[in-house]
Amino acid sequence: MAEVVRFENVGLRYGLGPEVLQDISFGLEAGSFHFLIGPSGAGKSSLLRLMYLAHRQTRGLISLFGRDVSTLPREQFPKIRRRIGVVFQDFRLLPHLSAFDNVALPLRVAGVRESEIRRHVEELLVWVALENHMDVRPPTMSGGQQQRVAIARAVIARPKILYADEPTGNVDDRIADRLMHLFEELNRLGTTVVIATHNEAIVHDFGRPVLRIDGGRLEIFPADDPNSADLAEVEETFE
Repeated sequence: MAEVVRFENVGLRYGLGPEVLQDISFGLEAGSFHFLIGPSGAGKSSLLRLMYLAHRQTRGLISLFGRDVSTLPREQFPKIRRRIGVVFQDFRLLPHLSAFDNVALPLRVAGVRESEIRRHVEELLVWVALENHMDVRPPTMSGGQQQRVAIARAVIARPKILYADEPTGNVDDRIADRLMHLFEELNRLGTTVVIATHNEAIVHDFGRPVLRIDGGRLEIFPADDPNSADLAEVEETFE
């Protein structure tokens, strides 16, 4: 299957400081699902920023959808980004818009008919248990509610790639499980999914391949197998 993401010997530094990512090489096939784990400060968020074009690498090659993004003119970035959904840790919701209108925004930008927008947005807000908060604005919502709005906005247009940075960090276990099944359903529809998390239970229970970053370097582990020695190595990250 074709790769939608390819990193080859990628390094990243901020300013004149040391490299925060070193010799990162991996590929993600279309329709794959990976967890991204690692200690705080290991480089997870920096790696995600490279993957959704928030930063350019210092060295190495990055390809998205078969295109070398290091040579891609910046005016073409929006076209690439429209194929990518991102759940940010700080949510980045528009405070003057309701939950409904925040989630509807990607569809409106894409020119979808309002009748279709209403149907899809209402259905998704029910799925993330916000059916009673559709007209509420983010400043009056809890952190967990804002997070669910951000997730709904990221997935509403069925992106080709979804990156989620700690998407279950502010919700209880019941909602976290529901959100994970939403990500799985999106994946079944063909979206490539990468979820950065500190939640050991989710990584273990959902049994997907793992990208582990530590000290700016990346290791790749297959889907969890209780009989695999690799599982013990992954679990060490959470200790």
